[in-house]
This record gives sequence, structure tokens and C-alpha cells, in this order.
Amino acid sequence: MSSTREIAELYDKFVMETYSQQVALVKGQGARVYDADGNQYIDFTAGIAVQNVGHAHPKVVKAVVEQMATMNHCSNLFYNEKQALLAKKLVEISDLDSGTKCFFCNSGAEANEAMIKLARLWGHLGGKGDDNDGYVEIVTMFNSFHGRMLATLTATGQAKVQEGFEPLPVGFAYADFNDIESVKAAINDSTVAVLLECVQGEGGVIPAETKFMKALRELCDEKEILLLCDEVQCGMGRTGDWFAWQSTGVKPDAFSLAKAIASGIPMGAVVASSKLADVFTPGRHASTFGGNPLACAAALATIGVIEEEGLLDRAAESGDTIREALEKISEDHPGLVTAIRGEGMMVGMALDPDRLEAADVVAKAREYGLLVCKAGGNAIRIVPPLNISDGDLDEGLEMLADAIGELDE
Repeated sequence: MSSTREIAELYDKFVMETYSQQVALVKGQGARVYDADGNQYIDFTAGIAVQNVGHAHPKVVKAVVEQMATMNHCSNLFYNEKQALLAKKLVEISDLDSGTKCFFCNSGAEANEAMIKLARLWGHLGGKGDDNDGYVEIVTMFNSFHGRMLATLTATGQAKVQEGFEPLPVGFAYADFNDIESVKAAINDSTVAVLLECVQGEGGVIPAETKFMKALRELCDEKEILLLCDEVQCGMGRTGDWFAWQSTGVKPDAFSLAKAIASGIPMGAVVASSKLADVFTPGRHASTFGGNPLACAAALATIGVIEEEGLLDRAAESGDTIREALEKISEDHPGLVTAIRGEGMMVGMALDPDRLEAADVVAKAREYGLLVCKAGGNAIRIVPPLNISDGDLDEGLEMLADAIGELDE
């Protein structure tokens, strides 16, 4: 096996530099991963909230191996039973309404792109009355992140991800997160939908307030426009509910999924209520690989593990443990921690940048044997597997405290 240095040399020569890697991971098991040099780490990144049931869960591995040996791909020109079964399961656990249906693709950006297309097509086809040609604009939130495709990076309310890719697609406006008056001001006669993350992940792990979500639902109903939720990072049990919007008691008209849905097998999905379920018709939207038997088998197994192991409750309980440990760090370092926020096992700890950079904490934690990642607002993002053991969780939190302690001496 090649060393980290040798792998890095291959990257330098042959791979576009869109990330800044430091470690070459070669194996994962549960909440622990191993690099090419034999080092072991507790993984608080879970592949950026992908490995919700841990690395190489035996039930997911079994499902993938069996499906690969049977049929991994057949294209959407044909029925495949696994896709139908997965759609049925997602409809059941979302409980939007009796006419809910799903569309499958390959990633979060593609799922959000599909949801944007779905909203615009709904507007053009009669969703807002008789004359719908002008109903195309979607209001999104500042500090959001919806993907790297041209439409989704335009939907992303961060100028830094848009710079250099102009001209950007038209049809997007922006409002302040958790500020209903700002959303009202952004809505105009062209607005067809409001799109938001129920927990802003890349923006710093900031949850939508329940009162904001309720007001948003009322506003969308009043204006006869759509409410769309991006559950790419916060979905699939991460926050203690299947989907983060469920804790608010507010149902969207559609929501997107990806990341954890298939435990690392590339998959995205849109779950749409009856209002939108039949808007796409043959020829309007498609995906060659979307919902193929392999990805659907992985997703069905993943959902089964979450149910069988009670990981929704586990996420809520372990989330409390994480926040308690971060509160202790805050007490031990007065003034360093400016905020602790999140839901379930999606937790962020914002730091005073004049005292400590989140990137430095990420690097120091790695030296201790812990992998964490940063998020916007100089925050440390903590998203371990939902089934991480108490021992690994406690040990990782101790490593984080030690790393911060060393840096903030």
C-alpha cells in the first residue's frame, strides 16, 4: 500500500486541487478510520454527515455486495423494485400527505437542482393561477449552502462561492435566515418558492427557529408559493428526527436528501407532496444513475439500521452529551466560545477568531487522533456517526478539549 506522501504526490500530479487534504484514509470501521501510514482516528466528520450508521456497517455492506452480484444498474428506462421500495419507505417516514412521491438522482446538488426545476415548472404550469409565465423566482437565505452547480451555487446565499462563475442564472433573491420580515421583503410578484436548510450546515450549524418556520409556512400559504427544505446534511436522523423540519411541526411542499441516505453510495432524492408529485412527466427531468438498484439497496439497508438500532433517539441523547462537553470547554476557556448550537448530533461550536482559528483546532485535533471539520463563522462542526459508542464519543470529546487546551494556553 502507498504511503500518505506517495498518495499526495499522485494527487499533486493528476487530481485537480479543489480540496486541501492532509490525511490519506484507507479504511473505516464504525466510528474509527485508519490512514495509509497506520494511524487511527475517531471520526467526528462521518464523511461530512454521510456515515450516519458508521463506516462499513455489516448490514449495509451485505446489502451492497448482494445487490452488486445481482444487478447494480439497469437505467430508469426500466422498473427496478429497490427504487419503488425505497420511495415507499421515504414517503412513509416523511408523512407529508397521501399523494407524496419521490425522484432519485446522485447528489445533494442534483437533488436541489431538481427541486428548483420542480418549483419553476409548477409555477409555469398553473401552480399560482392562470398566468404563470412570470412566477420563477426563488427566495433563499443568506449564509445558506445548496451545492456547486450553477443554479445551486446561485441559490447559495454566499458571495464567496459564486465569485468567478458569472454570469449567474437569474431568478433568485435572498433573505436573512430566521427573519420573517426579511423574507416578506424579498417576496415579489415573481416569487414561486422559498428554499432553506432547516439547519444551516456549511453556514455554521445554525438551526431554523420553530417560530420562523411556522411563520414561513403561513406566509407561503398566504402568497400561494412553495416551501422547500434542503435536508441534504441535516436529514436521515442526524438531528434526532428523520428530517429536521419534523421537529418544527411544519411540513414543506418538498424536500431534498443526499449524503447519509445511502451510507456513502452516491444518491440524492426529492420527496414531494401531492402538490408537486405529478409535475414532472416523461422528458421533463431525468437521471441516468439516479435510484439505481445498488444505491437503493444501500439506502434501504441504511434506513433499516437506523430503525433497528433506535438511532433517532440515540442522536438526541448523544447530542446532549456533545453539548455538555462543549459547555465544559466554554467554561474552561472564558470568552473563547461564542456559541454552541445545533440539533441532535449536528453540533457547531463557534470560536472567537481573535483567540483561535477553527482550522487550527481541526489540525491540532488530528494530532490527538480526532477528525473534525470546520464550518462558517469560525465554527467547529461535530457530526459523528449516530451509532458511535459512548466510549468513542467520550474519548473524542476529551481529545477535542485537550487540543483546544493546548492551543489556548
